[in-house]
Amino acid sequence: MEEAKMARKALIWSMVMGIALSFIVNHVYGDHSLVGQFSGSHYHDQIRKMQAFKDSFTQPSTAPSPSYTQQPQAAFSARVYHVTSYGADPTGKRDSTEALLRAISDAVQGSSEGLLMEGIKNLGGAQVNLEGGSYLISRPLRLPATGLGNLMIHGGTLRASDDFATDGYLIDLSASSTSNNNEENGGSSMGAQLSSSSSYNYEYITLKDLMLDSSYKGGGIAVRNSLRTSIDNCYIAHFSSNGILVHGGHETYIRNSFLGQHVTAGGDHGEKMFSGTAISLMGNDNAVTDVVIFSAAIGILVSGQANIISGVHCYNKATGFGGTGIYLKLPGLTQTRIVNSYLDYTGIVAEDPVQLHISNTFFLGDAYIILKSINGVANGINIVDNMFCGSDKGVDIVQLDQSKGPFKDIKQVVIDRNNVKGMNIKATVARGSVNGVGNSWVVDFNRVLVFPNLISHVQYSLSSTSSQFPNHALRNVSNNRVQIQTSLNVSASVFVTVDQWVAN
Repeated sequence: MEEAKMARKALIWSMVMGIALSFIVNHVYGDHSLVGQFSGSHYHDQIRKMQAFKDSFTQPSTAPSPSYTQQPQAAFSARVYHVTSYGADPTGKRDSTEALLRAISDAVQGSSEGLLMEGIKNLGGAQVNLEGGSYLISRPLRLPATGLGNLMIHGGTLRASDDFATDGYLIDLSASSTSNNNEENGGSSMGAQLSSSSSYNYEYITLKDLMLDSSYKGGGIAVRNSLRTSIDNCYIAHFSSNGILVHGGHETYIRNSFLGQHVTAGGDHGEKMFSGTAISLMGNDNAVTDVVIFSAAIGILVSGQANIISGVHCYNKATGFGGTGIYLKLPGLTQTRIVNSYLDYTGIVAEDPVQLHISNTFFLGDAYIILKSINGVANGINIVDNMFCGSDKGVDIVQLDQSKGPFKDIKQVVIDRNNVKGMNIKATVARGSVNGVGNSWVVDFNRVLVFPNLISHVQYSLSSTSSQFPNHALRNVSNNRVQIQTSLNVSASVFVTVDQWVAN
């Protein structure tokens, strides 16, 4: 307050000096017709008037000064909604569900910046800031209506209470039940007013820098029928169903995150009991990138098309304990790419794979790939340029599960160029040789070839050290064996290359 008074006095003094200077300049350099009009007494009289004018500004006023009441801090600043301003308890001791929902409700009521997809309101990048607190919630956090986009929830921890529903998710991006009820009842609440005409529930919702503790009461995040959702830098633990569920919609990107039902770094004594699924992709065109899954029965379950998995480390549950790192459960239309990943003691299962690409991935601890027959289809498969490391127990790197029937529609399958240590190499391309004296040479490829009784192409060469040059021919290809026969008994070496490629 004192600094403000001093600044005010300085301003007034500069104003007075300016007036005085103007007076002196006009007196000395002004119109010559004014010279001599001011006598000495008149000059002093003008100075006294100026002093009185100055005093009128600097002396305290007798009029009552206006009162200023300090306004409480706003609940948000520049479209950032701070949840503690709504009464949320950042210590996690009290239930903060209602406070968090109020903050979310205010965030979605902001002005619109125009449409994203048709029927989706652009909230302009509004943020719900958890302020680094830990919040106890007793029911899922949902947006109050569909048809919303460009919103971020970030920066804190959510923990399920003891009475949280076991089929719920801490954050549930699904159609609001409130909105649905309002529409059914003809209500006019905000939920009904914001209901969407879009075919998607939400677009461009970002969930970032969150720790979610499901307390073994349901799941972490559910994204339903939404478009371009981003889940970034999240730690999701203690789920009983799914850590992240993506259902319908497309283009949900899950990045730089850590998921596990139990908090462990491997070698857990309770690993046999791990359950649940860390990530379930039941939609199309999604990406999981740079993610660690450290405990769950299934690391990633894929039942949607055209998804990509990159830079993922799965050590969720060892195959020996019944775990699966990545399970592709979309028979007949897989369309999945798994690249640059790390399957650590847990492998990959693909049902009737069609258009499946697995490359540049490391399989450790006898982890392997299973092609599982449902309707006997294997079409458009590339399993190339991977590394496999095992413990010399005779485990094949690629195995067939034909318990429901054999593979019978096999086309465009390439399994090749994988390097293997301590496991049995399996491929659709194989090379072999045999040498000796005789007129018949047989090379058996069953040890290497993936599919039984399937050789599509054969190339061979025969090198004889005998003085005679025999006629020779490919006599038989069956049961993954190749027979070369000569017209004479000779000493020879036979080199054979085969593949199981079948074009459409």
